[in-house]
Amino acid sequence: MPAYDAAAAARFIADAHRTRSPYENLPPHLAPPTVADAYAAQEALAELWTPLQGPVAGLKIATTTKVMQALMGIDHPCGGMIYRNRIHASGATLTLADHMHLVLEAELAIRVSRTLPKGPAPYTAATIRDAVGEVMPAFELIEDRHAHYKSTKAYTLIADNAWNGGIVLGAPVVVAASHDLNGLQGRLVINGTEQRTGMTDDPLGALAWVANLAADRGRPLQAGQVVITGSVIPTFPVATGDRIRFELAGLGAVDATVR
Repeated sequence: MPAYDAAAAARFIADAHRTRSPYENLPPHLAPPTVADAYAAQEALAELWTPLQGPVAGLKIATTTKVMQALMGIDHPCGGMIYRNRIHASGATLTLADHMHLVLEAELAIRVSRTLPKGPAPYTAATIRDAVGEVMPAFELIEDRHAHYKSTKAYTLIADNAWNGGIVLGAPVVVAASHDLNGLQGRLVINGTEQRTGMTDDPLGALAWVANLAADRGRPLQAGQVVITGSVIPTFPVATGDRIRFELAGLGAVDATVR
């Protein structure tokens, strides 16, 4: 069997984004046969995008729920990269014309205080707690390019950087080690009206999963990088003129405007 050509898959994905082509699963000759090959394609894509989007400044976790995993035929989450030029501060204006099909999620973000190399044992929620430097409410920008979710293949999703289009971060907060980050109440407000509520669900477990993935791939999380830890408010659409706000109990809020 010939070696998988991750670079060719990355070029296919980069060209699709450049030409604003609707999402499609990678064709058979470029489809990753394994999850490792899918991440190799994502890393090859990073080589193409870093000159345009800046260096990788954070990581994301996707498909954390059993429902989404079953939909995509996998039994594990997926990881993606966040590029420096795609990180925005609260109050940002999001321009729909810059995207093909933009939807958002509301999440808890964690900035790590130290680099997390591969160790003698995998990280856990308990052992990674001391690496939490700052926390903040966040929006994730998801560019799905009009994908049909039920027919999306997980390995192409991974290769396509788990559809991350950037993040918007609230003001950072330093919390005590005793501060429980699980079960924090979140509230989504659009145009002054509460739309949904939700709670954080094992964000330190998500951080540990991402840290282990990055370390296993030989690109460990670096001090100062940001991890978004999964949806508090599930994916929601936005429209021109929307004013969106996500409040997270005890951690402030993040705001954005859509034009």
